[in-house]
Amino acid sequence: QVQLVESGGGLVQAGGSLRLSCAASGRTFSTMGWFRQAPGKEREFVAVILWTGSTTVYADSVKGRSTISRDNAKNTVYLQMNSLKPEDTAVYYCAAGSRFGIVTSNFDYWGLGTQVTVSS
Repeated sequence: QVQLVESGGGLVQAGGSLRLSCAASGRTFSTMGWFRQAPGKEREFVAVILWTGSTTVYADSVKGRSTISRDNAKNTVYLQMNSLKPEDTAVYYCAAGSRFGIVTSNFDYWGLGTQVTVSS
């Protein structure tokens, strides 16, 4: 049974940092990524990483402030977020699949999400 379990969310002041983790179990994935969804908005792409770790893509909204990485030995992907802004407030979802891309349809498995709240 495949499971993706996110952790690391929380409440942080603007300018602060958080590190999200997503532990996968049941199988390994060539592509893992992060999406987020704010209240009343559609789920949007944040970052994606290929299994080699050498290929990453970021949304413009987080580029330069966030770093996605993975530990294949632990089957875990991380999202380090710095200089957080109130507009980063959302539920952050981990996603995994076999096709590299930035749209939700590229991913076959999803976690339940972890809340990130950035106060001004």
